[in-house]
Amino acid sequence: MDKDKSIKDFLPVILGTDINTYSMCASFHEEYGIKPIVIGKTSFSFTKYTTIIQKLYLNDELRDSDEFVHFMIEVAKKEKLKAKKLILVGTNDFYVKLIIKNRTKLEKYYEFNYIKEDLFKTLYSKKNFYKLCKEYNIDIPTTYFYSALSDKKFNEDINFPVILKPSSGIEYYNNPFENMQKIYRLNSHEEINNIIDIIKKSGYKSDIIIQDYIPGDDTYMWDSVYYGNKHGKGQLVTFAQVVLQEHTKTAIGNYTALIVRHNREFMEKLVHFMEAIGYVGFGNFDIKYDYRDQKFKLFEVNIRQGRSSYYTTQCGHNMARYFVDDLIYNKSKEITYLDDEFLFTVVPKIVLRRFVENPKIKKEVNQLIKKGKFGNPLFYKNDKSIKRKLYMFLRQVNYYKKYSDNKW
Repeated sequence: MDKDKSIKDFLPVILGTDINTYSMCASFHEEYGIKPIVIGKTSFSFTKYTTIIQKLYLNDELRDSDEFVHFMIEVAKKEKLKAKKLILVGTNDFYVKLIIKNRTKLEKYYEFNYIKEDLFKTLYSKKNFYKLCKEYNIDIPTTYFYSALSDKKFNEDINFPVILKPSSGIEYYNNPFENMQKIYRLNSHEEINNIIDIIKKSGYKSDIIIQDYIPGDDTYMWDSVYYGNKHGKGQLVTFAQVVLQEHTKTAIGNYTALIVRHNREFMEKLVHFMEAIGYVGFGNFDIKYDYRDQKFKLFEVNIRQGRSSYYTTQCGHNMARYFVDDLIYNKSKEITYLDDEFLFTVVPKIVLRRFVENPKIKKEVNQLIKKGKFGNPLFYKNDKSIKRKLYMFLRQVNYYKKYSDNKW
């Protein structure tokens, strides 16, 4: 494709300043030679020290919906002169929710591919999402929902340990408290009710999830990326085994390394589910394999690409191309069931060799590294910033300490 023509046709505007944002910027830059516009509340070094971003807009008032819309329209009017169309991409739940909520105001200025608000509410509510999973014969963990508005103690008969987490991540993080964790692994009713009380006192008012803990180390976790075009037809589905996840209490559930796999039966089940509910855009599933009954069980679907979804780009299926082909060029294509051999990682090789516990997976990791079938999106070769390379090197060194000091 002629890069000069592509630049005249569109310009990506990416919401966020974290790893996910950088991966999307790298995807657009690699495929089209375009430097995106980035918008966020605060600046992170992932996107601050880089040569692949055209301009960074910061506004610490973006949490306010009205200010968000006003600011996004202002940016659009400034940047519209550089391209025929602006593609809007969100990189976390907060921004995606704001895009969906303000769809009618934003679609006059931006091209984007996100589900309608009613479906968003269904999928974002774990209670409704799990009902939908059962309807489509998709397995989930045994789960209880406790209302933070209730005065009763949680006393359901449940096997320990259990996982406790908020149903609404956005509301949870809007009510911070000391020693806050993303999820909790607990071993008694007393521990459950203590954490519930702490969360309630923070001001959180939505449901709290108490869920069966599926045993197994990080390698029992799985990831799937899906893209449905604006007509609701599946274009891409992947399946990957987690090698490592973050082990700090505030970041559990963020994957730091995974290996691309292929399970056609399960992938087809996910595609059928997403097409049946009319899903559009990127989605990212969190899954765990339960060896007790030999089933893959779904935890949630994120209404966006995940921070580790860049492995699709690394395997030749560039995320940016799905947006552009769909929204700009109206290209229809057959669905791809990704089948490749690749190791995605944001941690250094020494961390993989030292902290991957599963001997079979550790052997495979070493084989993929030896074959050169691995990659780290944070070291994108066309980013020429020396300051950023130094920061990333120091961050890699710090990863070893993080895994040494934290055990999930």
